[in-house]
Amino acid sequence: MTERVVAITGGHGALGQAVLDAALQAGLKVAVIDHAEGHAVPDGVLELGGVDLTDAAQAREVVDAVIARFGRLDALLNIAGGFVWQTADDAAPAWDRMYALNLTTALNACRAALPALKASPEGRIVNVGSAAALKAGAGMGAYGASKAGVHALTQSLAEELKSTKVTVNAVLPSIIDTPANRKEMTDADPAAWVAPADLAQVILFLASPESRAMTGALVPVTGRV
Repeated sequence: MTERVVAITGGHGALGQAVLDAALQAGLKVAVIDHAEGHAVPDGVLELGGVDLTDAAQAREVVDAVIARFGRLDALLNIAGGFVWQTADDAAPAWDRMYALNLTTALNACRAALPALKASPEGRIVNVGSAAALKAGAGMGAYGASKAGVHALTQSLAEELKSTKVTVNAVLPSIIDTPANRKEMTDADPAAWVAPADLAQVILFLASPESRAMTGALVPVTGRV
């Protein structure tokens, strides 16, 4: 994996940070892309903050910045997104917002990165879907629908790219053990959730040359839930 360059969208979140740490331990060169800005990153990491990936032009600009810094891009890890629990009769429906944060960001990043990924000997796209999109519970409609869109994007793009060396896969986590989830679900057992570090290892495998036989896969990562 040494010398491979990965770009992590949503890199300042709990999962993004875990992926960043694991990527650096694996010897990768890393660019962190996030809407948030002002975060400190380790030496050698390219930090691109204040980025709105719902804007296709900004997605192209940050990919250009990664190429300018490292000269290549080998893997795009689409972690940027959002979550809301909301019933369908809510007075302020969040369906458009979930679509924008979870699907549009991934689509724009993929489109911007594809030329560079096709130039890589082993280009990789790893999206983050959700187990909740397979069977959405109460209040999970908007979020689950947007993540179902991520699943469809993953499978369709994988088919479109089968004549290239670029693979496209997605991880489908259940509840991730983050500070925000612990705060919201105080009665739950976090030991049954997915540790960000464990999910990061699955993501990095899918981003590696060793995953070349997999494309269009939706990989459940569900801990003991």
